[in-house]
Amino acid sequence: MSLERPTQCSTNRILTADALYHRYGSGGTLSAHLRYYRKRYLWAVTLQCSRTLKRLVDITGALAGLILLSPLFLIVAVCIKLTDGGPVFFWQQRVGKWGREFPFPKFRSMVTDAEAIKDKLLAANDHGTSAVTFKMKRDPRVTWIGRLIRRTSIDELPQLLCVLRGYMSLVGPRPPVPREVTQYSLADRRRLDVTPGLTCIWQVSGRGEIPFDKQVQLDIDYIESRSFWTDVRLLAQTIPAVLLGRGAY
Repeated sequence: MSLERPTQCSTNRILTADALYHRYGSGGTLSAHLRYYRKRYLWAVTLQCSRTLKRLVDITGALAGLILLSPLFLIVAVCIKLTDGGPVFFWQQRVGKWGREFPFPKFRSMVTDAEAIKDKLLAANDHGTSAVTFKMKRDPRVTWIGRLIRRTSIDELPQLLCVLRGYMSLVGPRPPVPREVTQYSLADRRRLDVTPGLTCIWQVSGRGEIPFDKQVQLDIDYIESRSFWTDVRLLAQTIPAVLLGRGAY
């Protein structure tokens, strides 16, 4: 799936530039114009520095995580393989920034034909039969090791590879599957304005218990207020959220 870059992102930049001009450059004098261009340049530099810092944190965090967690990865891989002899990883296509799809790995927590069985379970969706997202607390497709790694979010850890490759960030809206995006409204697509992440606001606030429309609103709140310290806070909140396992199923 390849979507056109959301117009909301460009619109926000135009509105910000207009606001800067009206505040600093509307006097009509040379000094006012110079003040406007200086402010606009500093704004652009600040944004670029913020993006660079976020990327450096992503690379450092992903590398450290992959190295430190490698013994755990090995144990989980062996358990999955011994359960039914199927593949260790489950690969999907997910939708990232501006609608670009990318390969998305998870430790396999379900039976090997889980996707085929899913269509038969849509009526039991805990988010409602007409919901964009599918969640089921007692999903019969989940294996015994799958329940454990889903409860502790260990199944998500291979996505550190996506962070390392730049498809994802440590913090950002969770990447949806193409099937969900086809049901998005124009407002819902706002969550595709930024690079998706391993954790986000609704991931630390109840995960699967939060309905889709609330997830979208929380993602937009993050996009409009994101900063280095917001990311640090969400990463710190992720640890107790994972340990408590609220909304994880």
